[in-house]
Amino acid sequence: MYLLGCDIGSSSVKASVVNAETGLTVGSDFFPKEEAFIKAVKPGWAEQNPEDWWSYLKLAIAGALRAAGVQGPDVKAIGISYQMHGLVLVDKKKNVLRPSIIWCDSRAVSLGEHAFHSIGEERCLSHLLNSPGNFTASKLAWVKVNEPDLFDEVDKFMLPGDYIAMRMTGEIATTVSGLSEGIFWDFKNNCVSSDLMAYYGFDDHLVPEICTTFGVQGELKLTVADELGLKKGTPVTYRAGDQPNNALSLNVLNPGEIAATGGTSGVVYGVNGHVNYDTHSRVNTFAHVNHAADDPRLGVLLCINGVGILNSWIKKNVAPEGISYDKLNELAATIPVGSEGLSILPFGNGVERMLENRESSCVVAGLNFNIHTKAHLARAAQEGIVFAFKYGMDIMDEMGIKIDVIRAGYANMFLSPVFRNTLAGVTGAVIELYDTNGAVGAAKGAGIGAGIYKSAEEAFVSLKKIDVVEPDGLAADKYCGAYEVWKERLNREIRP
Repeated sequence: MYLLGCDIGSSSVKASVVNAETGLTVGSDFFPKEEAFIKAVKPGWAEQNPEDWWSYLKLAIAGALRAAGVQGPDVKAIGISYQMHGLVLVDKKKNVLRPSIIWCDSRAVSLGEHAFHSIGEERCLSHLLNSPGNFTASKLAWVKVNEPDLFDEVDKFMLPGDYIAMRMTGEIATTVSGLSEGIFWDFKNNCVSSDLMAYYGFDDHLVPEICTTFGVQGELKLTVADELGLKKGTPVTYRAGDQPNNALSLNVLNPGEIAATGGTSGVVYGVNGHVNYDTHSRVNTFAHVNHAADDPRLGVLLCINGVGILNSWIKKNVAPEGISYDKLNELAATIPVGSEGLSILPFGNGVERMLENRESSCVVAGLNFNIHTKAHLARAAQEGIVFAFKYGMDIMDEMGIKIDVIRAGYANMFLSPVFRNTLAGVTGAVIELYDTNGAVGAAKGAGIGAGIYKSAEEAFVSLKKIDVVEPDGLAADKYCGAYEVWKERLNREIRP
């Protein structure tokens, strides 16, 4: 008996097959093999074609099944993880009307800010737990204002995972967690926000039906089952945004537990057991996968846009040609803590919520032509990413979220010793690294939703810890000193 997890990312689409009895991953694959194309017609814009996600998913599922040596009919449930905050629009025939406006697109910032002030800052924060900001609702408002003829054809808006589920099952639905990440959900009244819908002039019919995060959300249609190499009627039993799902994959479900990722963007995600919010909306609060109105589980999310994408830029444009990421990490490790006075502010991938929705460019500060080399830039980039994490984690600390242990998948930026040691050193937190990923988490979520696992504890009993990184107390002053230099340069850059 097997479970299939699908992870619809902005850089690639992944699929993993998990043996439900052992909990072990038996096959995985991803497409495209190079980073997926993101269309940016104007500065700050970012779009992808949803049909491309579907094409990549078909290849990834076929590859994962082949690697696992598993036949499609042996898959008993499907789970979906997806890039958060994206907007997909379909007409009454379920045809996609335009490219998806994805998570890092910042065109709707001004609309969200205006809504925040017009609805009322206190009302938005106490009901929505966030400013409407640059999230899905504001992106939908941008389409309404700028593409009115197209907007008139819209039957439903969806998040990327809702679209994939629709392609699989023919059913259009979403979740409370998904609506909350789009800033459509009123946590006080436990319903779609009438304030936001009225302010933006959205008709209620635009909102998909709400399904549970865990549970049968639809079944594979015959034509789709044939297309995917699976069995007709296989249920989709779980869906969640990538960061709540990443937390699930690390068994982060209870108040005080922390998950982190370092992919294209970087995220620290902590679980709160009570309703709370940042008054400046620099970190955001959404319904976690196990949230219930009478037993709140809220994910507090710190997101930094310029993480893996900065490291990738360094690899492509600064490091020696053809270098691997492992060799890049080794190059960075040849330079001492603090990069001998060189700092990089990793903000060059759209609006940064942590900086109160400023669209800041990446800044290289303290560059000395007589000292600094490619290796210095490589290390300063990784340190700058970590210091951005630390800056946001200090905001979470102000909200009462204490970070003593960080759980992360052994992947992406967490493969770098410089990154790991700097993060442990500057925060004082222990880092636990696990052999898991978003697609595996989605597969386990599918097992929970299908009732194959009685609980999350049962689903993740096989979760394998690979390594533990302890803070280096002897080097703590060096890490913290470098951070203070970085923060001073950041404050100068963002000071009004």
